Amino acid sequence: MTAPRFHITPLSAKHARISFSCGNERIDRYFRETVTQDVKRRYASCYVAVENETERVAGFHTLTANSIPLDDVPHDLRKKLPPYPTVPVALIGWLGRHVDFKGCHLGEALLFDAIRLIATSKLPSHAIIVDAIDDAAIEFYRGYGFTSLAAERPNRMYLPVATALRLFEI
Repeated sequence: MTAPRFHITPLSAKHARISFSCGNERIDRYFRETVTQDVKRRYASCYVAVENETERVAGFHTLTANSIPLDDVPHDLRKKLPPYPTVPVALIGWLGRHVDFKGCHLGEALLFDAIRLIATSKLPSHAIIVDAIDDAAIEFYRGYGFTSLAAERPNRMYLPVATALRLFEI
């Protein structure tokens, strides 16, 4: 059996971020310049995929507690929820894979790790939301069962945790 190529761990000072490049300047700038402040302020948790052989950061994702208005939940799901004004969700705020690791299914591994962390957290969340940064990201998330919350904002996407648990057998 071959050893895994990557491991995913919480971001720490030992992880070099300065040369990270996923091909999207907003994501790159956030990871290189801002993420540590968000972690220190407890606005987000950040996890990095590290290549075992080189210790290079190959990708990352962030998680944040959030909520959305009940009215934003798709009607067929809303009718099954308590009539509270908001629904607790977990936000995958950022997800990026270094361009050098394209084709390694690292985006999928990072997404699965984020879902696993959300599903096993002691802080309950009804659903997972993402704000897909572009059309390619929308298609990526759609491929894993996420649906757009509203036609006028297709990049805000939603996946119930119960659905994620069934899809990914976590």
